[in-house]
Amino acid sequence: MSNATITVLPGDGVGPEVTAQALAVLRAVEEKYRHTFTVHERRVGLDAIEAEGTAISDDTFETCAHSDALLFGAVGSLPAGQTRSGGPRPEQALFRLRKEFGFFANLRPVRPFESLYAASSLKPEHLKGTDMVFVRELSAGLYYGRLESVPGKPSEIRRTARGTEAVDTLLYTEEEIERVVRVAFGIAAARERKVTSVDKANVLSSSVLWREVVERVAADHPTVTFEHMLVDACAMRLIRTPADFDVIVTENLFGDILTDEASMLTGSIGMLPSASLGARRTESGMFGLYEPVHGSAPDLAGQDRANPVGAILSAALLLRHSLGLEREAAAVEEAVEQVIREGCRTEDIGEGVHAVVGTGEMGRRIVERLRQS
Repeated sequence: MSNATITVLPGDGVGPEVTAQALAVLRAVEEKYRHTFTVHERRVGLDAIEAEGTAISDDTFETCAHSDALLFGAVGSLPAGQTRSGGPRPEQALFRLRKEFGFFANLRPVRPFESLYAASSLKPEHLKGTDMVFVRELSAGLYYGRLESVPGKPSEIRRTARGTEAVDTLLYTEEEIERVVRVAFGIAAARERKVTSVDKANVLSSSVLWREVVERVAADHPTVTFEHMLVDACAMRLIRTPADFDVIVTENLFGDILTDEASMLTGSIGMLPSASLGARRTESGMFGLYEPVHGSAPDLAGQDRANPVGAILSAALLLRHSLGLEREAAAVEEAVEQVIREGCRTEDIGEGVHAVVGTGEMGRRIVERLRQS
C-alpha cells in the first residue's frame, strides 16, 4: 500500500474537464490497489488570475512543494473574440512551476494504438511498430529570456531609428544540456537502446555545443547507439518512417514543435500525455508535473467534447514515475487501450464511423474497465 500527496491544478478551458476524468482514474486505482492518495485541488492560469490576481499564488505553490506529484490540466487562451489587456499571463503559472521546481526533462511517449491507425493521417503501414519517447529539455532556451529579464539575455520588441525590431536569446549551458541528455540515454538503456539527438548544428552555435555534449555522454553508455539529426530531417522522418525512432532528445523549442507533429501519428493531440521531471526524489520515484500535451482549447470548454485520454495517460505516468507504481500504471494504460479497441471514441478520433461519446463517458468507461481488470 502506498501513501501519496497529489496536487491537482485543473486550470482553464477544457483543463478541468479532462483533469476530472484523470482524477477519477486515480481514485479507482486508489480503491482497487488499496493505496491512499491525499489530493489538494488549487487554481492556476486564468482561473487563478480572476480569483486571486496572479497566475499561481504563493499559497498554491507552497502546496505543490509539499506534494509527491502535480496533476496539471491546461492554461491559456480565451475563447475566440475575447481578449485581455495587460496584467499577469496565464502561462506564467506553468513556467514558474517548471523553473522553480527544476523540471528540466519533459517526457512525451508516442505509441499509436493499432485500433486507431485509421484516425491518423498516415497510412497504417507507416505506423506499424511506432513506439517512441521524446525527451525535451524544458528549463532553458528561447522560452526563458522574456520571463527572466536577465541582463545579457534580451527577449523583447524594441523601437529603433531603423524601425521596430525584435530579439530573442537562445542560451544553453553545458550543464543544462548534459542533464537532459543523460535522462534520454538512461531511458533508452531500458528500451531499444537507441538515441536520436535532434539539433540545428549547421546554423546554431547552441546546437554545436549540444552535439559535443551528446558525444561525451554517449561515451558513458557503450550499449546505447546514437545519431545526430537536424531538426528539419527529423520532422520529415517522423512522417515517413516513424518506427525508426526509439528515444529522441532535443532542446526546448524543437521539442515543442516536433511532439505536436508526432501527436498526429496517434490520431489526435488529445491522446498524448507528458511528464516533466527534475532532480528531486520522492519516496518511490521523482517529483514531477503531469499534463496532457494539448492546450486549453477554450472553444470546446464546457461542451463535454474534449478527449480525456491524454490526461488519463498522464495520470498513468504519475503513478509510474513519481509513485513507483508500475503495475498500476500499466493497468491504466491497458484499460485505455481496451476501451478504444472496443470502439469507444471521442469526437477527435471518431474517424467518421464510430459512435462518439463525450469526455465524461469516455472517462467513465475507462474507470469501469480498470475496475474489471
